[in-house]
Amino acid sequence: MACSVDAPSLKDLPKVATDLKSQLEGFNQSCLRDVDTNEKIVLPSAEDVAQEKQHNALLQGVEQFQTSSLRKTETVEKIVLPNALDVATEKTQKSLFDGIEKFDATRLKHTETQEKNPLPDKDVVAAEKQHQNLLEGVEHFDKSQMKHTTTEEKNPLPPIEDDKRSNPDSDD
Repeated sequence: MACSVDAPSLKDLPKVATDLKSQLEGFNQSCLRDVDTNEKIVLPSAEDVAQEKQHNALLQGVEQFQTSSLRKTETVEKIVLPNALDVATEKTQKSLFDGIEKFDATRLKHTETQEKNPLPDKDVVAAEKQHQNLLEGVEHFDKSQMKHTTTEEKNPLPPIEDDKRSNPDSDD
């Protein structure tokens, strides 16, 4: 099938700026230098050649393989019978499935569901509110209202040495 491509019309071609067009028309080719083009051909290494030969030999061997040289074999399948435990488990599962499948839903009694949402009484609400207010007071306590104090330490007990002198019967 030949595909015909229409040549674009002049109005569809891209426009070239007039200054660029004049520069291209007035270009002097004698200003260019002559340069020799050097083609560099990289030859494959001996390892690459050996690898490619091996790959080609493998493909050729697969393509030309004679299936008539194969010997006929028979596959022996071993049948493993289930033991007594497996049989008992399967029977139990089967009886359960049979009971579920044959269940008669018409024997069930019709019941109405009553949804109950017991709200807490006033005492519980008041206690919870008081606890919430206490927590809020602790969290938002203004420390700037406190006065600075110094702690004076008082020890109402006599020193240990005085206690030993007054009680000579004690063993230390």
